[in-house]
Amino acid sequence: MDNRTHEQHMRRALELAARATFASPNPKVGSVLVREGEVVGEGHHAGTGHPHAEIVALSAARESAGATAYVTLEPCTHQGRTPPCAPALIEAGIARVVVAMQDPDLRVGGRGLAQLAEAGVEVITGVLEDEARALNRTYIHHRRTGRPFVSLKLALSLDGRLAAPDGSARWITGPGARREAHRRRMEADAVVVGSGTALADDPSLTVRDLPAVRQPARVLVDSSGRTSARARLFGEGEVVVVTTDACSHDVQTAWKETGAEVLVLPRSADGVDLVAMLDALGQRDWLELYVEAGGQLATSLLRADLVDRLDIHHGPVLLGRGGPEIGELAVAAIHDARRWRLLSAEAVDDDVLMSYERNS
Repeated sequence: MDNRTHEQHMRRALELAARATFASPNPKVGSVLVREGEVVGEGHHAGTGHPHAEIVALSAARESAGATAYVTLEPCTHQGRTPPCAPALIEAGIARVVVAMQDPDLRVGGRGLAQLAEAGVEVITGVLEDEARALNRTYIHHRRTGRPFVSLKLALSLDGRLAAPDGSARWITGPGARREAHRRRMEADAVVVGSGTALADDPSLTVRDLPAVRQPARVLVDSSGRTSARARLFGEGEVVVVTTDACSHDVQTAWKETGAEVLVLPRSADGVDLVAMLDALGQRDWLELYVEAGGQLATSLLRADLVDRLDIHHGPVLLGRGGPEIGELAVAAIHDARRWRLLSAEAVDDDVLMSYERNS
């Protein structure tokens, strides 16, 4: 088979992998089996506890002996909640495995490719690797750093304000932009707000008005205990409050009585030590945090260079001087500023939604 054919089938495998909206903490993986020029099986990994993509494709195939397996991520070799895939491909008589990218997980890290090659299976790697890496950017980031990928959403006026002078921000953007924010909440492992947003807006941080809803965990960053335990974000589902020893035990107890988990972390000049927070949340195997912050938390994350993606929603309003905005970022000259790479830009009703990713 030529490279064009390999890319055609790998593109289909990537399409299948993209269906795995709720795969976290696992990667998004798709697989296609081709025998004598015909697709005989395909599948994707639906999430924790479900069969891996290769197993789904093998199960769908009437005959797999001598086939070529296209997989968006290196087949695993370790026993987890489900059996490993590399041995299953070998046992099924697969003759060739075409892989988009090597798995950055240290439990795999080339072992799957080596096991296949040792069994006499032809192995081809790097087919549409850039596309595969983009699809699993949150998984790769977590495996590389041990921390969740941080996506920061900012709803801004046309003149860059986060709210009006009185602090009100509902609603800078319209219903279409809010639906997109709910979709992004659903994709993330947790939604994060600071105490300022919790006090000003009292958000519930749940996903609403969307099919196939998965409710993310909710994280409140409150270094001193400003947020009442009666706030709407305390309720059903997983709630984590990140605070410091500046918060009284009485407030911590009130939070815990709602069912929330309280993490007391070291302090920094801005409040909670955000690096310590990301390290702690990464230990939960959360791949992505969707941060819906006000000016203080957003500024702290940006100044610490901890944001991996920016979702900027511009609403069709001008708010003028006096309203909150992004604070000091220690940028003295233009060459000090971080450059971001545009991922997408679209108009939704009268709003403009733009997504950027950090240039590594």
